[in-house]
Formats: sequence, C-alpha cells, structure tokens
Amino acid sequence: MTSITINVNGRNWTGDVADTSTPLLWVLRDRVGATGTKYGCGIEVCSACVILADGTLTKTCTENVANFIDKKLVTIEGLADMPPAGSSGVTGKMLQEMWVETQVPQCGYCQSGMLLAVYALLRSKPRPSDADIDQAICNICACGTYPRVRDAIKTLTGQAIAA
Repeated sequence: MTSITINVNGRNWTGDVADTSTPLLWVLRDRVGATGTKYGCGIEVCSACVILADGTLTKTCTENVANFIDKKLVTIEGLADMPPAGSSGVTGKMLQEMWVETQVPQCGYCQSGMLLAVYALLRSKPRPSDADIDQAICNICACGTYPRVRDAIKTLTGQAIAA
C-alpha cells in the first residue's frame, strides 16, 4: 500500500492505495466518496468520468492517480462552490439550477460530466455559438438531452434559443 494525498473540492484527502497506477476514477469513487464521477466506457470516449484538474477538463477512467497528487481536483460535488466561469458570470450553482429548471437530465448518468464540460466551455467562451457547444460537449447522453443542454447554455448566457 502507498499513502497519497490529493486535493478534491478544496479539501485534502489522504489515504492508502494498493497501486498508484490505479485510475483516478476509482480512487475518487471508492476511496474519497465522490460518486458523482461515473464509470461509463473505460476508454475515454463517453466523458461520464470527467472532472476539472487544475481547471482543465480531464477524463479519469484511465489516468493514474499518481498524476494528480499535486493538482486541485473538482468533481460534480464541488461544482456548486465554483466561482463564475470566466467572463460569462455563470457559477457552478447557476449551472446546476438551470439544469433543473430546463429539465435537462433524464436518467442523469452523463450529467455530472456534462455540467463540468459546460463550466469549462463557459470559462473560455462566455457566449458560445452552436458550433462551440457541439465541439466542446462531447459527452455521450443515451437519453439524447442535447437540445435541452443547448437551451440551458443559451438561456444562461443571454442568447436567443432557436425555435
């Protein structure tokens, strides 16, 4: 066993892992208790496992926990406490509230990763175009909530929603 410390949602977590090559996803879920980060495909395609690592959208299903020891990690559990995403003025809490208001989630499995992806998008593009959204939001949603995702983003950023 190896003792490690990682910073998750502003708090240091210290614990033992059998192997530092264990994917971060499993340490977050099984050891830290951040179960909002989901296992989907296991090959970095679906984006159910994404978090923010030092502000960068990062897939955790195949990345070794050892690569994250000196980074600040934000999971869906920490999104509500995030400051405004760049000049968009949209906070993590605002995103979560808009998701509920516009009834984005159906089954909800992909939503933790999708919300973090939207937060990352708004940090770099405060008023994203449809093309920006299509490029940035690559999370697989089996329920097909993409039109509601787009509507929620457009509403939050004060843009007209296409009819």
